[in-house]
Amino acid sequence: MTEKRIPDLACDCHIHVYDMNLHPIPQANPVSPPHATWDDYLALRSELGLSRAVIVQATGYAFDNRCTLEALARDPANTRAILTLPVDVSDADLAHYDALGARGLRFMLVPGAPQVMRWEDLPVMAERIAPLGWNINLQLDGRDLTQYAPMLAGLPCRLVIDHVGKFLEPVPTDHPGFLALRRLLDGGNTWVKLSAPYETSRTGKPAFEDVGRLAGTLAHAYPQRCLWASNWPHPTQQDRPDERNLLALLGQWTRAQEDMDLILRDNPAELYRF
Repeated sequence: MTEKRIPDLACDCHIHVYDMNLHPIPQANPVSPPHATWDDYLALRSELGLSRAVIVQATGYAFDNRCTLEALARDPANTRAILTLPVDVSDADLAHYDALGARGLRFMLVPGAPQVMRWEDLPVMAERIAPLGWNINLQLDGRDLTQYAPMLAGLPCRLVIDHVGKFLEPVPTDHPGFLALRRLLDGGNTWVKLSAPYETSRTGKPAFEDVGRLAGTLAHAYPQRCLWASNWPHPTQQDRPDERNLLALLGQWTRAQEDMDLILRDNPAELYRF
């Protein structure tokens, strides 16, 4: 079988930037992430053969988006951002952030994580951002999708779900939560990131077979609804994964070069308006 290549204009759809010299994480934050600047990331991006990136606001910074926005300003043609904003943000500020390259709002709703934005805020903010073409970037325990899928299916804006659904206990492909994820993808307004299998896998590296089984199922059935991301710099991990291996796994999960092109280039270009 011919090895799949990384297409031109390929995009890494989920990274974080932490510049501790300029913007230290508040001491109360339960996670102590690494010092990881935009320049550090650019070195990795070049090594991986990628051209574009989406910076996702780090939970530890809460509503202080300066680190994300400063990195975005370094290369606005090839970079987009997902922000965390309070519900009382003005329409003028939303339009300003859109002009800078913001394309969505982050909702980190995994149980136990600091809930800067709450479930009750999600439909309210979805209404606010829909006219901009932004997406809700959601991270949750995928096992909870059976509870929240009806509300998520009715959102007026686009929805992006992190990390293969982020099932905190890997599940079989017939699990109700995974079937709920598939129904959301069937609806045509939801995307899923094939990323960070190491965060929830019980089988472990290098292939993360339990999460990889879910990722492969999604890549085969919904290549037009999948994205890929490194999740650099892997802020919760003591044993940092090899990003080259994570990218190579996408080649194993996909069936054809055309699907790689969709996931790495075409889907991000459409969703994040490159």
